Amino acid sequence: MKYIKLSFLILITLTSVSCNSNNKKNTNTDIPIVLETKQDLSKYETAYFASGCFWCVEAIFESVKGVKEVVSGYSGGKEKNPTYKAVGSGNTTHAEAVKVYYDPKVISFNDLVKVYFGSHDPTTVNGQGPDMGKQYRSIVFYKNDSEKQIIENYMAKIKTSKMYNKPLATQVVKFTKFYDAEDYHQDFEKNNPNQSYIKAVSVPRLKRFQSKYPELLKKGVH
Repeated sequence: MKYIKLSFLILITLTSVSCNSNNKKNTNTDIPIVLETKQDLSKYETAYFASGCFWCVEAIFESVKGVKEVVSGYSGGKEKNPTYKAVGSGNTTHAEAVKVYYDPKVISFNDLVKVYFGSHDPTTVNGQGPDMGKQYRSIVFYKNDSEKQIIENYMAKIKTSKMYNKPLATQVVKFTKFYDAEDYHQDFEKNNPNQSYIKAVSVPRLKRFQSKYPELLKKGVH
């Protein structure tokens, strides 16, 4: 009975802390956000991914070598100009996603795909961790046939390795449009280190990834 009670308490704790704004009791979105001077990103390549709460995904890719900037936003849906409220409540066909600016001379698209699959559970249907719903589904976007082939080859390796005992739920989708999220979502983990979701979910997820792939991290990142 003790084990049942403990499992129930853990479940309650996780489900009470989620990326959805309805559950973020101690997030103050009115605090001033210090925005960094915008750098010229036009010379870099871009890649797009969705794997749960974009606060988590942004922080993970920000720690990867060769990545110059990561923007949180929405993609994979049909609606124009989606908002956090609409997407987070599941009232759109979009998913929370990130746009990754990277230097291909330092890191390849293949390695970014490795980061993607190595930083979440790609077998979870419509969700990740405590965040459940189609807005948190697993999607890897491709812009051309070469990227699509890289993604499909990597997924084939995962299946062959029998790493998971469940089928991959990741969608492979042709990229069409990305909408930037509201300003206060950018660098959310860095700007809100004491927020309950960040401490309970985002930081542990980041640390698990970093311990798994130290060779892919920027210098000075632990």
